[in-house]
Amino acid sequence: MIMAQKPSIPKGTRDFNPEDVAKRNYIFDTIRRAFEVYGFQPIETPSFENSSTLMGKYGDEGDRLIFKILNSGDYLKKVDDALYESRDAHKMISRISEKALRYDLTVPFARYVVQHQNEIEFPFKRYQIQPVWRADRPQKGRFREFYQCDADVVGSDSLWQEVEFVQLYDAVFTALKLEGVTIKINNRKILSGIAEVIGAQDKLIDFTVALDKLDKIGEEKVKAEMLEKGIPQSGIEKLQPLFSLAGDFGTQVAELKSILSASEEGLKGIEELEFINKGIDNLKLQTANLQLDVTLARGLNYYTGAIFEVAAPEGVKMGSIGGGGRYDDLTGIFGLPNVSGVGISFGLDRIALVLEDLELFPETISNTVKVLFINFGEAEAMASMKAIKSLREQGISAELFPDNKKTIKQFNYANKRNIPYVVLLGESELANNTFTLKNMVTGNQEQLSLSQLITQLQ
Repeated sequence: MIMAQKPSIPKGTRDFNPEDVAKRNYIFDTIRRAFEVYGFQPIETPSFENSSTLMGKYGDEGDRLIFKILNSGDYLKKVDDALYESRDAHKMISRISEKALRYDLTVPFARYVVQHQNEIEFPFKRYQIQPVWRADRPQKGRFREFYQCDADVVGSDSLWQEVEFVQLYDAVFTALKLEGVTIKINNRKILSGIAEVIGAQDKLIDFTVALDKLDKIGEEKVKAEMLEKGIPQSGIEKLQPLFSLAGDFGTQVAELKSILSASEEGLKGIEELEFINKGIDNLKLQTANLQLDVTLARGLNYYTGAIFEVAAPEGVKMGSIGGGGRYDDLTGIFGLPNVSGVGISFGLDRIALVLEDLELFPETISNTVKVLFINFGEAEAMASMKAIKSLREQGISAELFPDNKKTIKQFNYANKRNIPYVVLLGESELANNTFTLKNMVTGNQEQLSLSQLITQLQ
């Protein structure tokens, strides 16, 4: 006899049980409410796009992490013998795959804006909560299938949008009771200015990738990597004040102005950051902290102004739980130039792990059913179903145990489901037109009429 193979799921994906889904929905709902209070409108885009929409938009590493979808039918028919024999996957992929799973929500959003530009009222504020896929190496907080929760504004270059996004981050994490998160901010123009000052304009990406590792590998290794990438020793020496940059926003900005005095673009970046910081100083944050971090260099392939990254509270080992920035010409890649945009994203899965670690999920979050009716037989079940119908009409979640099994088994079922109340509707209750309501936490029981039962459960 052949044993059936135990089923499994691909690495980097997960099943979610009812409690997990309830917790995730709690985060989704909190973020969605904040998005809508801040005036963002929902859109959705397909889970897969034409490969031409996605490829070339995330750099070489990003392109490698895009899940490609094989053409349907005989997908090898467009591959000639010479190409097939060459075993060159890079050349072959365009012949056998014309579609791919979306890597993020930003590029599909840019495509959406261009495609629907005549229907959109600018500035356009949209939010999107959908899954994305990356062929990444799975690890804690990093999955191959995960949700992104994005909010973007396109069609306005006003820095008030950045001020609003800092407030939006603060509003969401305050609502989730996740206090003490740090909203790190930098500006692409500052990074470009630093590269200009040290004579490494042509090596901006190499310079920033190395600088971004400062808190992970330390100053000496960062300098060694810069030298290896061809950045001159004289330039690296000019960076020395950058490695010890500390203090509050104003202190760091003063030091940066000194370093960037010869760079017009760098000073423009400082000016933009000062505007955002002044706005936040006046409006105040509830529980989050805004912090300048000149080593922050995420998404340089498309960010042109402010760059955001959100760090979990101190003591929680987790990568960034949010990020974003300004991308002044993202729609230009699809033929609509000069449309300024800025957006942020929430890392749902990492936020869920942090809330779990800190025990911040509300205790009542997974109580999907409030009351279970015990099944004593056909007549009692019919009377129970009538009462359940009345309860549901009042918005009370209720259900009947479907089978007439031993009462103890039905009570065990209620306990395992964390159902807080049980109703007994047996022969005597049926005769007296009453209901026995049992509190499964305290064990207390009381005889009630239907109207009293509804009032008690509400």
